[in-house]
Amino acid sequence: MKEKEFPERARDEMVRLREEGKVRSIGMSCHDRKFAGKLAAEGALDVLMIRYNAAHRGAEQDIFPYLQPDDPGVVSYTATRWTYLLRRPKTWPRDGRIPDAGLCYRFVLTNPNVHVCMTAPTNENQFRENLAALNKGPLDTEEMEFMRKFGDAVHHTKKWFM
Repeated sequence: MKEKEFPERARDEMVRLREEGKVRSIGMSCHDRKFAGKLAAEGALDVLMIRYNAAHRGAEQDIFPYLQPDDPGVVSYTATRWTYLLRRPKTWPRDGRIPDAGLCYRFVLTNPNVHVCMTAPTNENQFRENLAALNKGPLDTEEMEFMRKFGDAVHHTKKWFM
């Protein structure tokens, strides 16, 4: 949702319903990061679903700094950037390391502002691999550096993969 599509009176009504106890929480999925950051800063949301991954890190500037003091729940989707983070970009060395889905999920969840990372395994084996990756915990400094560098290569490549 974009700011121009979300009238202020609708926002006021949602907050009123929450204050009256008619709804417990207010949540939104939003592609307009600056607007999402504004809503977070206002304390208007209890849950926010956003795109965040190694290739799309704009939330680090546009949303995450505005989450306090209300600390809404943050749900992230597209951790693999629709699988583009699992493929070698044209500009990436042929023998260069390529992340797997687990590394992408761990990248997202290493950010302390993200509470949930959606995953979309297509079979039981992928589901088990995702769970095994999550059990490894947050990425270390070297892994984060790799994911940021790979994410930049994916983000800046016009021809996505080879």
